[in-house]
Amino acid sequence: MQQRGVSRAYINDLLSILQDSAKDVMFLDEFLKDLLTPGEYDALVLRWQIIKRLAKGMTQREIAKELHIGISTVTRGSREWNNPKGGFRKLLKKK
Repeated sequence: MQQRGVSRAYINDLLSILQDSAKDVMFLDEFLKDLLTPGEYDALVLRWQIIKRLAKGMTQREIAKELHIGISTVTRGSREWNNPKGGFRKLLKKK
């Protein structure tokens, strides 16, 4: 599956380096901070916190209040959480 014209080979290349760097948490953190803008990095971190709270059964309003973010930000995460083919549920089942 291509995303916005990005080739599958490019996606696989990124996934491979992420998999390799995941073995060293500090290196992965540095790599992600180099790869992403500070705003993108923060958004990624918050998205994961949203998903974890949705998995615990918190309401969108509770999450928005707790994380000091807009309800629309939580709603975006909620759409992904409710995707039965998405990776969030698969990952949380492993934990």
